[in-house]
Amino acid sequence: MTEQPNPTTKSLTDVRRKDRQVSGEKWISAMLRECATATLATVAGEQPFSHVNLFAFDEEAHAIYVHTARTGRTRSNIEADGRVCFSVHEMGRLLPADTALEMSVEYASVIVYGRAYVVTDPVEARHGLQLLLDKYFVHLRSGQHYRPITDEELARTAVYRIDIEQWSGKRKQVAADFPGAFTYARPGTWRDEPGA
Repeated sequence: MTEQPNPTTKSLTDVRRKDRQVSGEKWISAMLRECATATLATVAGEQPFSHVNLFAFDEEAHAIYVHTARTGRTRSNIEADGRVCFSVHEMGRLLPADTALEMSVEYASVIVYGRAYVVTDPVEARHGLQLLLDKYFVHLRSGQHYRPITDEELARTAVYRIDIEQWSGKRKQVAADFPGAFTYARPGTWRDEPGA
């Protein structure tokens, strides 16, 4: 039987495989700046709820901004209980082996624990949304390539700030000449199946 961690004696950020733990703030911050998507998990009574989000890391504020529709599960969950778990990851090469149990993969990940809040201040909400636009549309400028965010547009979305309380990083990386290592290359068939 696998031993389960005791939440009363272990920190949320304890990593079982200490040889893969990354504790450097620079590395963790870089992952949070550079990863494209994240999974946000909220508390919904007895049932956790998670979904994938675009996000922006505000390094100076030590916070993360996300947005969703004005109403929905994320908002109602956060308003009821602001505790969240937020994770980003990148997959590296697949690592073949002589036995099924030894097959593996390179990866890098960060898990953040914190509290999420619905941003009600319009100045901060604009700031969070602009961080998202600047991250994903880095080559476009507000007021030059697109109209700046209006009050009406701001009223149609919900912006959340996650105040980071704890974080941890983890990475598995092997030598460049690892025998047989290859990149996962499955086509995105979901793009080709409208209505599926």
